[in-house]
Amino acid sequence: MALHYTCRHCGVKVGTIDSVSVYSDQLGFQHLSQEERREMISYEQNGDIQVKTICEDCQEALERNPDYHQLQRFIQ
Repeated sequence: MALHYTCRHCGVKVGTIDSVSVYSDQLGFQHLSQEERREMISYEQNGDIQVKTICEDCQEALERNPDYHQLQRFIQ
């Protein structure tokens, strides 16, 4: 099992955790609401987990342009 982190705005691969003994409380998933979990986390048939996050570049763009927070994706 691996966890793959991908930016939800630009699609860039942020990172991967290759570990078979990682628990969701170690990752902070317990702090997410059910709706946030549905939006951010998906499970692949091979056991991998896909997590949507925000990369540094997109975070900087959001800080410079606060109105972008209203958009699901601002980079096409």
